[in-house]
Amino acid sequence: MIAFCGLDCKKCDAYIATKNNDQILRKTTAELWSKLNNAPILPEYINCEGCRMDGMKTVYCENLCAIRQCALGKGVETCGNCPQMEQCSTLEAVTANNPETRNNLKKE
Repeated sequence: MIAFCGLDCKKCDAYIATKNNDQILRKTTAELWSKLNNAPILPEYINCEGCRMDGMKTVYCENLCAIRQCALGKGVETCGNCPQMEQCSTLEAVTANNPETRNNLKKE
């Protein structure tokens, strides 16, 4: 359940809320993400089964994530399979805030 960028989907509140059908977690996640992104995010938008899986995804993951779009366009399983990974500025936006992601990508 490692995302294209190396984030662990099993640790994502949207994934957890979806898998457990947890309305309280959806609500608190929507509130937090609304504050962090300065955008209205409603609890009903908090549905995701993983960006590499078939099924529901958050609006961001489905349509706006540049990393996901790039990986799909290149046909790589994750950024860890991309020869440009080490110098990718798009991926750096995630890995700079979460160093665990690079380790996850190297395992994939």
